[in-house]
Amino acid sequence: MTKKESSIVLFHEKQVRRYFDEEKEIWYFSIVDVVAILVDSTVPKRYWSDLKSKLKNEGSEVYEKIVQLKLTASDGKKYATDCFSTQDLFRVIQSIPSPKAEPLKLWLPKTLADIII
Repeated sequence: MTKKESSIVLFHEKQVRRYFDEEKEIWYFSIVDVVAILVDSTVPKRYWSDLKSKLKNEGSEVYEKIVQLKLTASDGKKYATDCFSTQDLFRVIQSIPSPKAEPLKLWLPKTLADIII
């Protein structure tokens, strides 16, 4: 796996794991990392778990777009992680009430610049 395929980007000193699928030419982002930025929770996995259940119960299309990818965690091991493409991530961000949502939505396209050559 090359650096281009799997990397970490920073938003206000917080890490966001991402993965580039070369075949589909799509970036995927760890939703737990994004939730951690938006809600300042000590347990962002729990917030995401609750939101994921809510999306599933509402029959949201976004729930069907979750992609599980093995990303490296802080302990250095790879774990299956819920991820979204950039487009679907925008939809999830909009469903989380946070003053950081707009700055995050403006930052996100800047993280894609390194694939445009």
